Amino acid sequence: MEFIFTIVIILLATKIAGHISVKLGQPAVLGKLIIGIVLGPAVLGWVQSDELVATFANIGVLLLMFIAGLETDIKQMKETWKSALAVAIGGIILPFIGGYSVGIAFGFGSNHSLFFATLFCATSVSISVQVLKELDQLNSREGATILGAAVIDDVLVVILLAFIMSFTGADEGSSIGMLVLNKVIFFVIIVIASIFIVPLVMKWLGKLKVTEPAVSVAIVLCFGFAYFAEYMHLAGIIGAFAAGIAVGQTPFRKTVGHKIEPIAYTLFVPVFFVSIGLDVSFKGISQQIGFLIVITLMAIVTKLIGCWLGARLTGFKSKPALIIGAGMVSRGEVALIIAATGLSAQLLDPEYFTSIVIMVIITTVVTPPLLKLMFTQREKQAA
Repeated sequence: MEFIFTIVIILLATKIAGHISVKLGQPAVLGKLIIGIVLGPAVLGWVQSDELVATFANIGVLLLMFIAGLETDIKQMKETWKSALAVAIGGIILPFIGGYSVGIAFGFGSNHSLFFATLFCATSVSISVQVLKELDQLNSREGATILGAAVIDDVLVVILLAFIMSFTGADEGSSIGMLVLNKVIFFVIIVIASIFIVPLVMKWLGKLKVTEPAVSVAIVLCFGFAYFAEYMHLAGIIGAFAAGIAVGQTPFRKTVGHKIEPIAYTLFVPVFFVSIGLDVSFKGISQQIGFLIVITLMAIVTKLIGCWLGARLTGFKSKPALIIGAGMVSRGEVALIIAATGLSAQLLDPEYFTSIVIMVIITTVVTPPLLKLMFTQREKQAA
């Protein structure tokens, strides 16, 4: 029953915090992220991270990305693929250089600095997706570029992480060639399944004489694609996003979207937002304030400028390119997973782990107001 009470606290707190955030002129998701820090061990200690909370949070982010895929305009994504590729590459090169430089400046060894640089390259757009939805910009040219760049970024960072771990000797059994092959196999199978299998599955099983067959099948596809992505060493959110795109091309798109959003946003997605703040702890952080400030500024600035450059080089004007850069700033759960990997592989000193977690949280929290500010300014200028 303790978990049930935890859910009660999370649902009430996130709705109230989201409402207050909107009243203050900010996206609702900002309040939900901040309340996670307040409810967690860092402040009140009312909600603790455990297996059940983590499971609900994982379901929440998968459903969030599935809905994003469901609402994605494929035509717009096809038109922006060159920009997405350039943004992803720019968002890796500059953060990598910045991260490595910070590592060396603070006395890290070469191997530790290389891993630190890789950590800086991560991007998670699950929070950006929610902001884009709130602002009705998910299918804008900028929104499509952010989504496409995030998928490419995830693939490149996973390959980069494997290369760094192999290079430093932390994972001697890894094969870069096999890793790349896995990614190619994943996307080939996903494309084939999306074109030929998903429509048939939705058509056949969606007509079953049971309660909500189409929605049930859609959720099965969402989780199935996510599991396959994890199995092929990609983030599950990529699989969920791909499943959303696939289902979105069928006649069941509106039905699934209409029915699945209440499931996601009334229970699972709020837990995901709160879970991000549960990793924050201020214990011993006073001794690393300088380090925390430097890595946070470096993480934000290098991703913002790197992605801005990528967008500019492929035809975007300065301000839309800056919006894209802002949408890629959040490191989110992807960076937390990489940090945990480095900790277990002894490529990240435990004493710096808390500072890195707080840096990841800050990059995630600043993304919603940044996007809101930039889109608002653009609308004012267009008026």
